[in-house]
Formats: sequence, structure tokens, C-alpha cells
Amino acid sequence: MSPFPYKSPLEGYENLPPLDSEARNPDGKSLVNPPAEKLSDAYVTFPEPIIKTNNGFDFHIYYMPSSPDESKFAKELHERIRREFPELRIYRFWDKAVGPHPTAMFEVNTFTPHQTGAFFSWLAVNRGPCSVLIHPNTDDALKDHTELATWMGRPWPLNIPTLGFVSRGSSSLTA
Repeated sequence: MSPFPYKSPLEGYENLPPLDSEARNPDGKSLVNPPAEKLSDAYVTFPEPIIKTNNGFDFHIYYMPSSPDESKFAKELHERIRREFPELRIYRFWDKAVGPHPTAMFEVNTFTPHQTGAFFSWLAVNRGPCSVLIHPNTDDALKDHTELATWMGRPWPLNIPTLGFVSRGSSSLTA
């Protein structure tokens, strides 16, 4: 058994002919990919181990409450998201650090890969000075917030010890 804890991303694609790494598309830069029989299931269903019975992803939008301009922007962003994406679950606007989050923030949940991609791309160009912690929801809150997380903007250090006590469905962040 390998000490490397990750299974191969090629699992299920074994014994296929090698890909041509020289053939280029008309742009002269990108590689020609073999045609697929169908689109990836990841376009419509979250992959394992993401929990499918609740929201797939959390977006935690961080701002600095000590900056009046950034606080105003974050409040306006919160309102805009509520108006533009009413189908998403949007939590209260915190003006202080809460849970593992080291600064003020608000949280937005997405429920489908389509929502996640649409909100991600919208937030990438509209987040302004705010940083965003994005993570899937599996059965491991610590791993979700660390190893599986990604950031837009400047990453913030999390208060990791609080994650050992967060269980799915009973987060103190919804208070």
C-alpha cells in the first residue's frame, strides 16, 4: 500500500490509448481532446464525497470590519447577492469573527454544480476587496475547511480547533 493518501485521478480510465500531446486546436495553443460519449456527470451531480442531501458548497465572504469602506462594500455585496441569487441560501451578515472564521463574514450556500459554477464566476468579478473561502461539504468539516478548500483573494488563517466540534446540520453559524 502506498503512503500517498490519494487515489489516482485516472481511476476508471485505465487501459485507454495514450493521449496525443502534440495535436493542437485551431488556436495553435490548446490540446485536441478525444471526443466523449457524454458530458461529465459532474455538470449535474456533485462528486463523492460531497453530501448531496444538503448544500454542496459554502462560500464564506470575508471583510475587515475595521475598514468603513470595506464594510460598506460587503454590506452592499450581501444585499446584491440576496437580490440576484434568491434561490441560494444566504445567511446573516456578521460584523465579528464567528466559528473558525477569523474576521467578519457572511455565508452563501449552493445546491447544484450549476449554481456553484454560476455563483463562483459571478463572485470572481464582483467580490471587490473581499476574500472568499469556498469549500465543499462532506462528512469531515476539518478537511472541508482546509485540504478541500480554495480561496478567492487573500487567504485568512482559520481558527482550526473550533472545527473539531462542528457537526453537519448543527452549525453555530446559522444563529
